[in-house]
Amino acid sequence: MARIKKISFTASLVFYILIIGFFLRIYRVNDVLGFYYDQGRDALVIWDFLYEGKLFLIGPTTGIAGIFRGPFYYYLIAPFYFLGGGDPVWPAIFLALLSIASFLLLFYLASLSQSKTTGIFALLIACFSFYIVMASRWLSNPTPMLFLSMCLVWLMYLIVLGRRKAWVGIAFVLGLSLFHFGSSGELFYFPAVGLFAIWQRKKLPDMKIFLISLFSFFVSFVPLILFDIRHDGILRNNIYKFFVEEKSFRGLTSYIFETRSKFLFDAFFNKIFHWRKTYENLSIVVISLYFFLNLKEFWKNQILRICIILLSFAIAGFYFFQGNYGNVYDYYLTGYYLIFILLFSFVIGHIWKKSIPGKAFVLVFFYLFFVNNVPVIWSKINDQVDGPQSVALKNEMQAVSWVYKDSALRDGGKFNLDIYVPPVIPYAYDYLFRWCPKSSRCVGDDRIGVLIKERTNLLYTIYEVDPPHPERLEAWLERQESVGVVEEEVRFGGITVQRRTRYN
Repeated sequence: MARIKKISFTASLVFYILIIGFFLRIYRVNDVLGFYYDQGRDALVIWDFLYEGKLFLIGPTTGIAGIFRGPFYYYLIAPFYFLGGGDPVWPAIFLALLSIASFLLLFYLASLSQSKTTGIFALLIACFSFYIVMASRWLSNPTPMLFLSMCLVWLMYLIVLGRRKAWVGIAFVLGLSLFHFGSSGELFYFPAVGLFAIWQRKKLPDMKIFLISLFSFFVSFVPLILFDIRHDGILRNNIYKFFVEEKSFRGLTSYIFETRSKFLFDAFFNKIFHWRKTYENLSIVVISLYFFLNLKEFWKNQILRICIILLSFAIAGFYFFQGNYGNVYDYYLTGYYLIFILLFSFVIGHIWKKSIPGKAFVLVFFYLFFVNNVPVIWSKINDQVDGPQSVALKNEMQAVSWVYKDSALRDGGKFNLDIYVPPVIPYAYDYLFRWCPKSSRCVGDDRIGVLIKERTNLLYTIYEVDPPHPERLEAWLERQESVGVVEEEVRFGGITVQRRTRYN
């Protein structure tokens, strides 16, 4: 009876933590969703697919000239754009729900590795970490890596247990991670899985499972192969140029070592503390020292060994990866966030079970964790998007709605648009102006104007603030002065809308 009550309490606790975590990821998403260049570009492709029947073989750009991801991210979110009638909030909620599924798998793995207490620790960190919340609310292709990374650890553990068929799943996850959802860090999954295969050489797949695994990996990049064939090897050539001609992997210099060390430390530990002062840094030092002092014991834990192998190759890889002009970004490591949290939670779980002082330390740690993360999460998701530099879905839609409604009051209601946004291409507005006339959430039942390509005297100019490059915005506004006179101007946070009449 006592065991049943304990299981019931744990299940209830997990359920409520996940519910709160989901709430933090969808609360006011219709207002504060970041809908910018990437999101507008993706939405336009999916709109053309759903409503104009335009098929596609590639997905979002990698940010490297001529190299594209596969289209599975578009396939994943397209049904939710369809169900929502084009509303980007629907796929955003789906990705938040997928993140919650990854946390449930994280809890399961952490519990298997040590105890249900460790599972709860991992769940609390994942659900209430500011940066994990923001990663879960991001309508972008790296977000599903939270789920895929946990699938990879789980599948690798199944191999340890002797389930050879899991190699098929590993091959498919590797393909999806590298070719469709990953940013660059997922490249290091491959050498890590190679070392894992050496460790588990007695459990390598037989010929049948090997061929099925090879096929599942091949399926993951068939669209890219077809695209490459249709475009005379553009992907092959650009990949070769990036890795070979541009020497994306190079030897270490003292500068690279210093900057990469700081980057990697921040990239992982800011998932624990949004900002770090004396006590936060002290707790990290204690936990890190405890980990290294007990590494020999921890290495015997099979789930932990999988995590250490995956993280070690990512860390080592980013020291030598110097492509993309040496630029590396935090989201490159999305596929490692939860793996790190799993490892971190195991360490504090080990500290917890050792002694009364250990329990006191962990309680202090979680006090610091919640005080550090929860207020900034709450502030972020309650942003009214009305500050002088605020730009999000809410005020973007306000700007678009105002243009459509205001133009209906002019003769004929036909208008042109000219838009300035950093970084120059206004994909977000291209999509919103296409979708909003069909959305009651955007324009309601009011009479609206019509956006046309042919030149008309009625012109609306929309521009967003550009703090990094105000000179670009000033040059654009100066050009607009020669186009038409401003008759009315309204502002929605960091967005300004002007109605102009063209000069004759």
